[in-house]
Amino acid sequence: MRFLGVHPGPLLYSRIFLRLEPLGLELVAAAARHAGHTVRLIDLQVEDHPAYFRLLDSWRPDVVAFSCVLKGEGEAAIPLLLAAIEAGRGVELVPGAVTPAGEGPPPVFVDSLDDLMPARDLLRHRRKYFLGTLDPCASIEFSRGCPWDCTFCSAWTFYGRSYRVVSPHRVVEDLRSIREPGVFIVDDVAFVQERHGMQIAEAIIRAGIRKQYYLETRGDVLLRNKEVFRFWRKLGLEYMFIGLEAIDEEGLRKHRKRVSLGRNFEALEFARSLGIMIAINLIADPDWDHERFRIIREWGVELPEVVNISVNTPYPGTESWTTEGSRVASRDYRLYDIQHAVLPTRLPLAEFYDELVTTQRAFYRKHLGWQRVMDTTGVILRHLMHGQTNFVRSLFLLDRVYRPELLLADHALPVEYRMPVPRPEVTGRADGRALYIHPPRGRRGRAIDSATERFVEETRMGATP
Repeated sequence: MRFLGVHPGPLLYSRIFLRLEPLGLELVAAAARHAGHTVRLIDLQVEDHPAYFRLLDSWRPDVVAFSCVLKGEGEAAIPLLLAAIEAGRGVELVPGAVTPAGEGPPPVFVDSLDDLMPARDLLRHRRKYFLGTLDPCASIEFSRGCPWDCTFCSAWTFYGRSYRVVSPHRVVEDLRSIREPGVFIVDDVAFVQERHGMQIAEAIIRAGIRKQYYLETRGDVLLRNKEVFRFWRKLGLEYMFIGLEAIDEEGLRKHRKRVSLGRNFEALEFARSLGIMIAINLIADPDWDHERFRIIREWGVELPEVVNISVNTPYPGTESWTTEGSRVASRDYRLYDIQHAVLPTRLPLAEFYDELVTTQRAFYRKHLGWQRVMDTTGVILRHLMHGQTNFVRSLFLLDRVYRPELLLADHALPVEYRMPVPRPEVTGRADGRALYIHPPRGRRGRAIDSATERFVEETRMGATP
């Protein structure tokens, strides 16, 4: 069969700061190709809709899949789905299938992450993917899942609080296939297990691979596993993203972040000592008023780090959706991008967006525009010499793309797809078992040693390690 995988168009973020290769879709494509199907991909971040329709007309695919095609891990289910379609059978018996008639059997995990290798060759415009000054930039997976349970996140509900790892040998094999100098490690929390991070680093050194890396982690993981992060700094770690989420204990409790404010700030100090570029995230609550925005703005402009604000958004699959989904002010699917407010705001919506944009611009002004050009002249010249303009363009896009009147106008668009709200009988409840996509497997589902397991459980219970 001819299988066409389609990555949808970009979110607001990716129009300015980054454009990442659709790694998940590449992995699904590889699974379909391994099952004997002919596969093509098109990424609407870098290609337009006319190109998509031309491909439909010229190639005539039998199956078109938009990003997520099944419930659960697509690599395990896509061969079964395509086999059912090819044989003319109903797909309702495919694990993870969701049909108008109901859901199929529960989804299953892939046998081993080592069995997976993305079909990177299927993307035509690889030089258009970037992340900050990592231009061009590929993406890679070292682990999958998260053992914590933050209310706003779906990683733990999707993977059943499991945590699986890719072997160092397989990581090196994948890195050898990457031609880009920059690599984004897509793990939800990098180096939860220190030993695994060190083993990968040592394998990369033995292989003689030199790249520049960007990763995301938690403050408490950073402090617990300092040596592995020091090692990776020598290996080429250039950027680190830390989700602080809040600058007060009340905000941390609301998001069940399980890291104390003091530990978060301690983690920032250690990250600075590594001499890398740090980006931190805060979650703007729709309940914020003018004074709260002012306090956040004054705090953020004094920091040397890049500070990003995302809007508290209850996504389906998260605990927040179960507890707050019935309160949403908009069910327009397009607004669920963590830059629009879909919950009722204390301020009039226009004033909320004006404060949000004013605050974000104040943070970014430290790092964008002509001052950033002067600070990164050498980097820019190297990019231009190799024909790379993604990072340079991003420096001047913020004021053009991120504007309060544009955010507000999006709410007036005709709603083409409405998000289904939680059932009344479960609204306000936070039963983790009902949220899981993949059933939890308990301790055996987490590839971490006993000491790390205790660390995770202690922080989940709110203790400070």
